[in-house]
Amino acid sequence: AAALLGIRNFVYGMQMNAMVGPRGWRRPVAAQVTIDESTATASGQLDPAEQKRGFWTAGLGVFVLWNLFTAVGAVAGDALGDPGRWGLDGAAVAAFLGLLWPRLKGRQPAAIAAVCALATVLAVPLLPSGVPILVAAAVAGLIGWFAPRPVPQGLEPDVEPYEEPYAAHDAEHMQLPGHPAPGPAGRPRGRAGGES
Repeated sequence: AAALLGIRNFVYGMQMNAMVGPRGWRRPVAAQVTIDESTATASGQLDPAEQKRGFWTAGLGVFVLWNLFTAVGAVAGDALGDPGRWGLDGAAVAAFLGLLWPRLKGRQPAAIAAVCALATVLAVPLLPSGVPILVAAAVAGLIGWFAPRPVPQGLEPDVEPYEEPYAAHDAEHMQLPGHPAPGPAGRPRGRAGGES
């Protein structure tokens, strides 16, 4: 479990390093607060300044409140009685769904999420605690591996590597030397393409 969590945070760390770009003393602090919530909040923003603000606000907010209420629970937890009465196990699931929901922007990602949820529900009575979520991750990986075609909308990358759309970037870098760039209908620009 610790290895899987570390791998996940390794991916988060690469993504947040590219997006937030912490420097100097902020780098080890950013590493400490790179978690689900800070990654989701930052990657849900389009403006670079809002990405940074979302990352630090969520990361530091969770860090402070997590430790504060852990201390409160350690000191006064017995006064609450059985935690099962409060339905707190459902709160974690609700928080995860709140982080996931904005990323389901197309039919296929929503369908994949539904299939993974079904796989998890079916695996819960049969497998030890913690393993059903790994089954769901494997199901999502298999669907992604065997997907018939890329989907233009849905779980797109959180960090766009180029400022212009991919198609414009590819068209610019895939021309043959000595040939003009293709026009809007795939014809070369200039006289041969009918443009003056």
